[in-house]
Amino acid sequence: MKIVLQIILWIACFGFAYLIYNSVNAPLEFANVKQERFQKVINSLKDIRNSQEAYKLSKGSYAKDFNSLINFVETGKYVITQQRDTSYTEFDKNFGIDMLVEKKIIDTLDFVSVKDSLFKNDDRYKNMMNVPFAQNNETFTMDAGFIEKSGFKAAVFVAKVPKEVVLYDQPKDLVSREKTYVNVEEVNGADIRVGSMEEVSTNGNWPMIYDKKKRN
Repeated sequence: MKIVLQIILWIACFGFAYLIYNSVNAPLEFANVKQERFQKVINSLKDIRNSQEAYKLSKGSYAKDFNSLINFVETGKYVITQQRDTSYTEFDKNFGIDMLVEKKIIDTLDFVSVKDSLFKNDDRYKNMMNVPFAQNNETFTMDAGFIEKSGFKAAVFVAKVPKEVVLYDQPKDLVSREKTYVNVEEVNGADIRVGSMEEVSTNGNWPMIYDKKKRN
């Protein structure tokens, strides 16, 4: 009986030791995995934002779907313009005298490919709808439209993915806690997102640390 009890105690000791180790180590491993995956996802969201901003500059609205956005990146062009001031005298019928007229003239200088400007020789824009690390080939949810703000009609868009899609294989309790964060040092909320359908904003909900790291 003594030997049996000793064996049981040793097993219990090892079990408790493992639980203690896991309770300390699991959050550290989770934080490393989370940061690596979130960085990739955020890089893709930045590509979407840059493409959407170019789309709006050309068309006055944001693209509602990825097919339209990718096709624009593939074929669209930026117009390079130059603004200059000019002045001249002109006879004013109301006053009966020559008066100085000042105007601004906008000259079209060139057209630059959106694809070359944003992505150079990289064709990653063709897959920017795909969520990095997604287990089941999930894509970002994207929407666009207009909202009324201060009496003006403003174009808005949003692109997002639920955190659990990116952290599908991580401990459920840690993922649940991650979705509740409201902290300037964390990606806040249940989604990783850029833009908004309620506010005129193209900001993401991630902290500055994800903007400081360069794309691999």
